[in-house]
Amino acid sequence: MALLKCILTYDGTPYSGWQIQPSLPTVQGTLAAAIKQVTGETVLPQGSGRTDTGVHALAQVASFEITVPIPAAKLQHALNRALPQSVRVLSIEIAEPGFHARYSARCKTYEYRIFPQLSDGTGGICSPMMASFVWDCPWLLNLRMMQQAAPGILGEHDFTTFAASDPDLAARRHPELADARSNLRRVDVSEWSERDGLFVYRVTGSGFLHHMVRNLVGTFVDIGAGRIPSESISALLAARDRAAAGPTAPARGLFLVDVEY
Repeated sequence: MALLKCILTYDGTPYSGWQIQPSLPTVQGTLAAAIKQVTGETVLPQGSGRTDTGVHALAQVASFEITVPIPAAKLQHALNRALPQSVRVLSIEIAEPGFHARYSARCKTYEYRIFPQLSDGTGGICSPMMASFVWDCPWLLNLRMMQQAAPGILGEHDFTTFAASDPDLAARRHPELADARSNLRRVDVSEWSERDGLFVYRVTGSGFLHHMVRNLVGTFVDIGAGRIPSESISALLAARDRAAAGPTAPARGLFLVDVEY
């Protein structure tokens, strides 16, 4: 039995998220089907995180066990032939005993990408080649205000204000997690930048609650649009009330960028 660590990238547009669901296309289900086709074995690969419908990944990590003795390089090649073009396996290697893609993770990095309106208010044209990978935001945003607000979430906080209700949290609890019900999380990086004509939010943390990054982005956008004061982040965190924060940003602009172990 070989325990494998697999790094993959995918366009989340055609999928109903990572987690396998009956009668719906998911990344986990698609990868499991490819493994079955190549090895003949039925396995359920475990991902580092459950990306939602329409969310993309540049470096999702998955772990799974197989008994068929296939060299990692050949397995990678065979899986990429079996997978649709929307999912690519970047690497496969033998993992250390006890490795688990999710529970062994120390921190994760996400990016959110916004196609902004032009500063003269005329509105830019978002290419259809880009539209599935950015939020074509309809409001004129002040990037400087968003940059000022972003560090307000650094450190450990109760992020209840920025968490959506997780419908199946109980099913995903694990004894290695100190308290699966706690909304305490640590954020080490929170910053906005302008890159290639896009507004890009980058956040690194110990873990993220359901829709947490998208809710943070929606709030920062409200700040950039002048609807919420840039100094309000501390008060929003203290409120522990989802209704106090901004809306949930669309899934299509979100990317899982990196997982550290």
